[in-house]
Amino acid sequence: MTPSSTQGRGQAVKSAARSAQNETLTAAGRAGFVARGVVYVLIGALALRVALGSGGESADRQGALAQVAEQPFGRVMLWALVVGFASMALWRGTRAVLTRGPRRKVGSRVLDGGRAVFYAFVCWTTAVYAAGGGQGSSGNEQSRDGTASALKLSYGQVLVGAAGCLLIGIGGVLAVRAALRRFLKQLDTATMSRRTKQVVTALGVAGGVARGVVFAAAGIFILVAAVRFDPAEAKGVDATLRSFTQTPAGPWLLFAVAIGLILFGVFSFASARWRRL
Repeated sequence: MTPSSTQGRGQAVKSAARSAQNETLTAAGRAGFVARGVVYVLIGALALRVALGSGGESADRQGALAQVAEQPFGRVMLWALVVGFASMALWRGTRAVLTRGPRRKVGSRVLDGGRAVFYAFVCWTTAVYAAGGGQGSSGNEQSRDGTASALKLSYGQVLVGAAGCLLIGIGGVLAVRAALRRFLKQLDTATMSRRTKQVVTALGVAGGVARGVVFAAAGIFILVAAVRFDPAEAKGVDATLRSFTQTPAGPWLLFAVAIGLILFGVFSFASARWRRL
């Protein structure tokens, strides 16, 4: 066997390994978007029930998990979500560490790394719930307890205020990027029909803006908690959504945001199908 043939075989093996790795990561990413879609649709549906005056369940991720658990084969579905969130964490983490290219700047890597940590946490909490760990503290209680602990630290008021400003900024960026349709650059729109592209665009804009509004509103409450040095002012997703009913628009604002969150969940399903991974 000549050196050239040996080298060619080695390159073929490496190429096959890279191809298998890419296929695995692509499947992981798509599974993650499906899991995200399920949770957002359920949160939106719970918020919609609150807006209509018929919902007592917590309109957050824990409430969504409770809804899943109540369904036939609910436990199996919960573990499927665990796999989905783990897959999303894997995909985001790999993008942060391994993906190369001129567009993979430090900021993009840090953002993907942060998302990987977030989805790893979501995966863990979902696994605890699926394993029978119970619902535990609500998202609202966790937010208040976390804020109270942070305020006790040196410069805790500044740290909490900075966290609130960061969350407001994230919400603003999410909403603006959605309104500007930046997400279309990440989708394989060439394979969509004209009608499909219009529908997916509408889902991304409406859903992304609604998600950004929720993030920003939660950040405002955290900032208020820092300014007033009162952890009770901090709110989780459920309390943040319910606070929309106390605005001049009343339950109609929550109704609009709830529909938007459902649309974002459907957009996540579309991302699982057409996102470039």
